[in-house]
This record gives sequence, C-alpha cells and structure tokens, in this order.
Amino acid sequence: MASPSFWDDNRRAQDLIRERADLARTVARVNELSRQASDLGVLVELAQEAGDDGSLDAEITEGAAKLRRELDEFELKVMLSGSHDSKPCILSIHPGAGGTESQDWAQMLMRMYLRWCERAGFKAEVVDLLPGEEAGIKSVTIEVSGEYAYGYLRGEIGVHRLIRISPFDASSRRQTSFASVSAVPEVDDVEVQIRDDELRVDVFRSSGPGGQGVNTADSAVRITHLPTNIVISCQNERSQLRNRDTAMRILKARLFELAEKKQKDELSQLTGAKKEIAFGSQIRTYTFHPEQRIKDHRTGVEIGNVEAVMDGDIDAFIKAYLLWAQGRPA
Repeated sequence: MASPSFWDDNRRAQDLIRERADLARTVARVNELSRQASDLGVLVELAQEAGDDGSLDAEITEGAAKLRRELDEFELKVMLSGSHDSKPCILSIHPGAGGTESQDWAQMLMRMYLRWCERAGFKAEVVDLLPGEEAGIKSVTIEVSGEYAYGYLRGEIGVHRLIRISPFDASSRRQTSFASVSAVPEVDDVEVQIRDDELRVDVFRSSGPGGQGVNTADSAVRITHLPTNIVISCQNERSQLRNRDTAMRILKARLFELAEKKQKDELSQLTGAKKEIAFGSQIRTYTFHPEQRIKDHRTGVEIGNVEAVMDGDIDAFIKAYLLWAQGRPA
C-alpha cells in the first residue's frame, strides 16, 4: 500500500484494502481471545493458590463457557475464506412437483431462514414473493445483508426433502415434498456487462392483501435478460426506481453465478473431472413422521429437535457443512 503505484489499478487497490481490513480484524480478534484465555487462567491460578472454597467456581465456569462460545463463532468466521463469502446473499426458494404440499413446504423453509437471519443479526428483506393459490408460496427471493451472509448460507444450496403426515390430505397419509434453495452472492464490485438491448423491462401492480395499504400504482418491476431468459421480479418497494435497482442487482448476481458455473464446467471438461451437482441435489431430509429427525446427507449430522430447527436454529448444520467442505470431520 505504500508503493507509489498502488492506486494505478483502482479495483486491485480496493481489493487489497478490503483484504488488509479483514486480516486486521482477524488479528485483533485473535489477540482479544488470547487475552480472555489468559485472564481466565490467572483466575484459576488465584483460586488454586488461595485454596478457594468454591466462591470463584461460578465466575470461572461462566468465563470458560463464554470463551468457548466466542471461539466457536471465531472458528466459523475463519472457515469463511472463499472469495465471495463476506458478501451479502440473494436466497431463492422454489417448491418442487406436488402442488400445494410442496408450496407449503417452501413457505416453511422461508420462515426458517427468516428466523435464522433474525437470530444471527442479519437483515433479511423479501424482494419478490409469489403466493400459492391455496397455501404456501410458488417462489420467493430474499436479500440477506450482513457480514459473511453468503458464506454462511452457501451450504444451504440444493434440494430439501420433507416427510410428514399431510395437513391437506383428508386420509392423513404420509407425503414427501421437495423444495430447492439457491444462494448467490451480491456482486456490485464485479464488472458484469449488460446491454440495454438485452433487457425487457415490464412494470405491473404489486400484489398484496388489499385494504388501505393496497398499491394503486404500477411500481413492481420484472426484468427479463433475453440472451439467458433469466427473469427477475421485485415488488417490495412502492418506488418503481428502487424496485428496478434491486432487480438489476439480483440480475447481475445471477449472471455472475452463470458465468462462474460455465467456467467451472469448461475446466471440468478439460481436466476430465466429474461435474459437481450442487443445485438439484438432495442435501437434507426433514422427517416429521413417524419419527422426528432432520439429517444432512453430506455431513451426517442429525438433529431430533425439529421445532427448534424449523424456528431457525440451523447453526449446527451450517458449521458442520463448513467443516465438511474443508475435509474436516463435522
């Protein structure tokens, strides 16, 4: 950074500044955790030297538990070292075949991820939602903002399977439903070329529950990228301009993902490597009947507390995936 030619390449300079800031935060956190561990060690030594009767036990136990939690959180962040892990995330959920059953399952997954974002301190904004005719949703796109949002959620990409007694079946038979989850990083800092003549922009009236809050203006925006036939809709804002900006951000992210996938596929063909099936592969099964169990098929992690998981407690799955992706035991 001290080099006179540092700013000759502005984009590279910005990347290096971000990298330095990330490294500085990591070093500062290591020093802070080291200090906490040292203070805890001193407390233990004082208790031993003074022949403490147990009055410091609660303080030591609490300090050790707090340090363990913070070390676990720090370990997760250290594992998020991918080139796009630190970026915001665009999460999409689509039901599989099965009509109302799968649409209801997609809505359950949407609620699970929204609750996880709330628990994790991320800002989650539903930018496009298409409700089902009877129940559930036909599709949803959620913009998740916060540090390492994509890094945490990239392990959720794939098909999620649900096994339960159907609430929509009069005979109370067991049903299997599927929904697919997609996650892409926002790529505002990456140059994606989009020509105006490649776009078809349609405006329409936002859907909603009606009443006094009904939107009477054509503020919703649908952008179709003609060369790839990618369609992005956004209707969360009353401003047509803001909806268009959001839709363009999502379109750039999708095009960037498409370009990366094409590059990986070409490399696989050159090297003879087997293609990785990410989107469309079954990654997790949620069994509500006859037993209550959720199992991740990649990591082998199983959790019996179904209610907690569906309420957003998916940290165990996220951490296990990050360990698994690095070739470490979950």
